Amino acid sequence: MGNSVFKALVVEKTPEKQFVREIRERSIDDLPAGDLMVRVHYSSLNYKDALSATGHPGVTRQYPHTPGIDAAGEVVSCESGAFAPGDKVVVTGHDLGMETDGGWGQYIRIPSAWAVRLLEGLTLREAMALGTAGFTAALSVLKLERAGVRPDDGDILVTGATGGVGSIAVSILSRAGYRVTAATGKEFDEDFLKGLGATAVIGRDDVTAGAEKALLAERWAGAVDVVGGQTLAAVLKSTKYGGTVTCCGLVGSPELPMNVYPFILRGVSLLGIDSVQCPRGLREEVWQRLATAWKPSRLDEMVTECTLAGLEVMTQAILHGGITGRVVVNLLES
Repeated sequence: MGNSVFKALVVEKTPEKQFVREIRERSIDDLPAGDLMVRVHYSSLNYKDALSATGHPGVTRQYPHTPGIDAAGEVVSCESGAFAPGDKVVVTGHDLGMETDGGWGQYIRIPSAWAVRLLEGLTLREAMALGTAGFTAALSVLKLERAGVRPDDGDILVTGATGGVGSIAVSILSRAGYRVTAATGKEFDEDFLKGLGATAVIGRDDVTAGAEKALLAERWAGAVDVVGGQTLAAVLKSTKYGGTVTCCGLVGSPELPMNVYPFILRGVSLLGIDSVQCPRGLREEVWQRLATAWKPSRLDEMVTECTLAGLEVMTQAILHGGITGRVVVNLLES
């Protein structure tokens, strides 16, 4: 395959420090080192991809670069023998799409340790409909479960509920028997969220009302927060005694403006969720759940599909909160 070329979306940094994106033909030879070569069938769009594509230094510093922190496809070759040609694999996390060229190209070359075998119960497209967002949502629910939060303890709040992580978290929690309150700034998506299993849908202002107070009335047995900032502070202040909140995002703010009262007066726990360096054993357990009991029943309805050419519009949309559900990128038709 030494002279083979393929299509990829490439982000370039101009001398004026602007970031421009275009679809280019790339050579297999230009891919980074790695023992595993994968022909990518599908990728996805995550908030982190949009940051990488627009030059956010906290995600990517080296350009030209191909984003895409998720990839699902077919093994072309594997020097380590961990996989055989034709095996179907899923890659999320690690350095894919950050400094290592990612899933917005038709081929990736990576360490085989980054890949997991596609499980029975999922197609490659479904794996990317889930992707890092679905993985993060499932990991959040697993951490709540392990922290002892039970369905009969009370309502579970999901913030940013129309986004990728939030929408899948609503679905998983509902399937696992929890009563879910979905918080969103998009009132017109109430039917969408109730279709995923939300018992109630509230506005984000309802979550943050009174956030300047030391403590708020106890409302939530647990929560999955993807927003951060004042929203996360308000969630913690309104979590019931002994409740648990997971934190996996910063679309609102990376800051946490609050006091320690929820922790020392109510015994509330705040658990950090990281999908990038998640250990392999836990990673495989999460995917096993997603392929079976926690697989969203209406997964296809949560997906908007696009090709590489459609990513420019979608990237701007996700940065401005204009995406509902998940965006799957079809590399076979790009």
